[in-house]
Amino acid sequence: MAPTGLWLIGARGSVATTAIVGLLALRAGLVDPVGCVSARQDFAAVPLPDWDEIRIGGHDVVDTPVEKRAEQLTESGLIPHRVFATVRSGLSAVDSEVRPGYHPATHAGSQADAAARLADEITAFARRHGLARVVVLNVSSTEPVFPALAEHDTLDALEPALAEPTRTVLPPSSVAAYAALRAGCPFVDFTPSTGVRLPALAELARREGLPYAGSDGKTGQTLLRSTLAPLFTTRGLRVRSWAGTNLLGGGDGQTLADADHAGSKLASKGRGLAAMLDDADVSAPLHIDNVPDLGEQKIAWDHVSFEGFLGARMSLQLTWSGYDSSLAAPLVLDLARFTAAAHTAHHAGPLAELAFFFKDPLGTDEHRLATQFTTLRDWAGSL
Repeated sequence: MAPTGLWLIGARGSVATTAIVGLLALRAGLVDPVGCVSARQDFAAVPLPDWDEIRIGGHDVVDTPVEKRAEQLTESGLIPHRVFATVRSGLSAVDSEVRPGYHPATHAGSQADAAARLADEITAFARRHGLARVVVLNVSSTEPVFPALAEHDTLDALEPALAEPTRTVLPPSSVAAYAALRAGCPFVDFTPSTGVRLPALAELARREGLPYAGSDGKTGQTLLRSTLAPLFTTRGLRVRSWAGTNLLGGGDGQTLADADHAGSKLASKGRGLAAMLDDADVSAPLHIDNVPDLGEQKIAWDHVSFEGFLGARMSLQLTWSGYDSSLAAPLVLDLARFTAAAHTAHHAGPLAELAFFFKDPLGTDEHRLATQFTTLRDWAGSL
């Protein structure tokens, strides 16, 4: 394929930095593509951009350089020292392509002005590198739930409101999605934030013939749930309750310690479980705790109470422990590759076939992991 751009919203965060380090390490042959679904033999014949055909830039509201963030992740044990030492110079080059992101507290002017700047910077990035296309992918921090407004329903209502200098009509994730679509770029939301999930933005994507995907990357607890929940339903066992706890450190733990920010994440995680169990009323308490001592690690615990033959009461308990950024980063690269291929093949609208990667997938109600993978494989084979 022709060179492809990957423009990261939140380019200096942990997930983005891990993805950048990983891409540079894959190019250099330092590591194998462990965790990269797109590198499986199932997709060997699919026309995906190679590792050395992907150029990275992005937006971020923080100014800590990518190289410094990678150094911190190396000290935490997430990135091997030998990998960091080898790709270090390349990280500085990537950071030179990161521009200040949009934040309503620091932006002077209308949201239309902000979106125009973001779009112009993406377009300039594509021009500098001679890119055939740019996939814009949101890996920024989870936002609080944004209230629904009438202006979200149609593009004709949204755009005049965006031009009003005193109004905040869209959350930052949706400003980024609007800017991406205005720049002619596919948009992928790896977060549970509002992003592209507004009727007006879906209308814009259809009008511009652009694909989009989301939302909320499926990396840990929900990945396990989407594998295990079908076990109970296909076996005819009745789940009485499914309780879950998440212990997080790092930036995610700090962000999600705020109930307003955690709301969209908890809703995203809960919807899939209810759908897979075919029981909207099943008791499924779930909460998130910030444990700074964990650093970049994440621990998820589940307790499943279920009923068997003759009403026998039984339970399943499991614990998942890992580095969230390590689990998420290869999926970021996968989504960039698959979305670029979809754009090349002139797909438009929600890419339901990418549901495999998301907790709350757009364009489909299918949450069972095995079924999602079959759909992904068959769809990719048709590109």
